[in-house]
Amino acid sequence: MPTTDGSTVLDDVPVPPSAGRLDAALARVGVTGRLAQDTVLAVLVMLLTLATLVALFELVLRAEGFTVSTQQGAVLIAAASLQAAPLVLRRVRPVLCLGLVVACQVVIIASSPPDLSVGGVPQIIAGYTVGTLLPTRRALLVTGAAVPVGVLAATATALLAGNGALVSAANHFFSGLVTYVVSALVGGAVATRRRYVDLLRLRAAELVRTQQATTHAAIVAERSRMARELHDVAAHHLSGLVVQAAAVERQIDSDPAAAKKGTAWIRGQGKETLDSLRLIVGVLRERPSVGDDAHDAPPPGLAALDGLVRTARALGSTVDLVRAGRPRELAPIADAAFYRVAQESLSNARQHAPGAAVRITVRFGERAVSLEVLNEPADGGPPTGSTRQGMGMIGMGERAQLVGATLTTGATPAGGWRVLLTLPLHHEPASTVSQADAAAALTEGGQG
Repeated sequence: MPTTDGSTVLDDVPVPPSAGRLDAALARVGVTGRLAQDTVLAVLVMLLTLATLVALFELVLRAEGFTVSTQQGAVLIAAASLQAAPLVLRRVRPVLCLGLVVACQVVIIASSPPDLSVGGVPQIIAGYTVGTLLPTRRALLVTGAAVPVGVLAATATALLAGNGALVSAANHFFSGLVTYVVSALVGGAVATRRRYVDLLRLRAAELVRTQQATTHAAIVAERSRMARELHDVAAHHLSGLVVQAAAVERQIDSDPAAAKKGTAWIRGQGKETLDSLRLIVGVLRERPSVGDDAHDAPPPGLAALDGLVRTARALGSTVDLVRAGRPRELAPIADAAFYRVAQESLSNARQHAPGAAVRITVRFGERAVSLEVLNEPADGGPPTGSTRQGMGMIGMGERAQLVGATLTTGATPAGGWRVLLTLPLHHEPASTVSQADAAAALTEGGQG
């Protein structure tokens, strides 16, 4: 954030994935946070500066014939060493850090012998940091302002010493451009690349999350579909097997021939149940080639209602099937939804109203196709209406919503139960309607 002195304060946050190698290495040994890592960097640069100056004074200057007084050397060593100290603030207050580095460089220029230039590493690091943290235009303005400071210091020092001020000013001008401005440009390029890498990582992570969410949604949808199919098949066939087994149990002593027929029927129904379960479980495996699996067939639809009614009658139920209107072809998923709703309704009637007569009415109107399953209570029996919301009712509601149909269920005035599924032929959005509105729509469809 900006401060009153024009510098920029940056929060001490964890190192991002695209940080430099030094930061990553320090983080691995437990030095985390920008301030702590920059303190380590400042100490390393300071030690490197001391070693370099000692080697410079003891080896290079003596070999070249340069003479540096003890006082002058002490000032140079102190100023050059202290120049690394502001690097502690380089990512907390980069502008202030650069200003302190430039101030130390002025002292170094004023204390250096003619034709000798000391410094460089802290200046490059400070300029580079400004380029990485500030916008490009501001970074160039800040580092560009540091160049004339060194030029003025060198010019003044040369004039006081009676040396060539123009040559000294030119040397410090070009060295300042390299150490400050060029370093800032390099820092800006590195920062741009880091932001690009971080953006790629974010996009990759977002794609992974999106793919995971899509996969999870597909799995949930498939599980719901499997649960509906398993419930529809198991509830219908197994309820019939239980009823027939009870009849065989009563007939096995009094009427062995009828019991034998009932046993044969149970065996046939068991095979049909097994075939249906194989069809459902088959979707969990890899899709076979055409002709490889005889059970890879489309689910039944309205055309299979006759077989469904025959099965119910064989179990002792009284079921009537009525078709009205001109039949028309429905989408496969809608066709299967009508069949499953009829199948589940018959299973519920057999379970909750044994012996009650059931009437199935299919009406093809001009605007809608409807399926009504109506059962009245058996003579002397209790009302068949039930408010229980089991898996069957939930499955019917999900199927209706899936195909854009309206499902209406409820008790009749006589104590029976009524299921009405209405599918608009033009696929208007499904809505929740009352019993009276559904009955009106059903009447209109029958007249069409």
